[in-house]
Amino acid sequence: VATLMERIAAPRPAWVARPRLMGVVNVTPDSFSDGGLNLDPAAALVRCEALAAAGADILDIGGESTRPGAAPVPPAEELARVRPVLEGLRARRDRLPGVLVSIDTRHAAVMRAALEAGVDIINDVTALAGDPDSLGVAAASPAYVVLTHMRGTPQTMNVAPAYDDVALDVFDELEARVEACVAAGIARERLVVDPGLGFGKRGRHNLAILRALPLFHGLGCPILIGASRKGLGGGLSELPPRERVPSSLAAAFHALACGVQILRVHDVAETRQVVALWTALSQGG
Repeated sequence: VATLMERIAAPRPAWVARPRLMGVVNVTPDSFSDGGLNLDPAAALVRCEALAAAGADILDIGGESTRPGAAPVPPAEELARVRPVLEGLRARRDRLPGVLVSIDTRHAAVMRAALEAGVDIINDVTALAGDPDSLGVAAASPAYVVLTHMRGTPQTMNVAPAYDDVALDVFDELEARVEACVAAGIARERLVVDPGLGFGKRGRHNLAILRALPLFHGLGCPILIGASRKGLGGGLSELPPRERVPSSLAAAFHALACGVQILRVHDVAETRQVVALWTALSQGG
């Protein structure tokens, strides 16, 4: 208990002193919400600039869909998708002041190339456990690292997920990954934890995690939540992803009220309004 209290009380890095919005840019044909929209590098870069103009603090570039049931993509193909976008962003850094770039990948080769292209964040749905070289690549870099909780692979994770207590189980499994990263030489101050809504979780699991979000401050790291356009429970999975924006905004407000520092979203302008209202309310007028 003392360790948990120390972690909760420990200051978080300055870059998350205020809520941050991570805008999603999937350079894929099959992502659950925006698959196929940004396959062309030029279109992806237009999307990046639009998200930044709407208020995104971070641009999360991904070349492999991790939706439930998605087929794996070879690292070479994934890299061919994202490299032109990352290089284009590097060339546009002066037009995107203060915006961080994230690579959404579970492959060490893609991480390495993305770091060479100047990315600031590694966002790994396997929490650096999916590739034996990932820990070393991340440790040798100055990048921040997002550790997402997922059981199995995108192909298997939602077949029959089972937990004793989903919030406690996810906490324990994320804690093990945090400690593995620290042991590998990645400072805790560089780590971000994501409970992984929808990654090996059904609706009831997602709702239980959302209710228990304050628990995850006990890991001593900033928290990222990716609730955007997901079927979180309450029958929402029956709706097409683009019709889930209102529930995504409700989840975002709840997450902010629980102290979550980073929101990974498709709808940046809409979520920026949520952040503005929450900030005004939390400042007490």
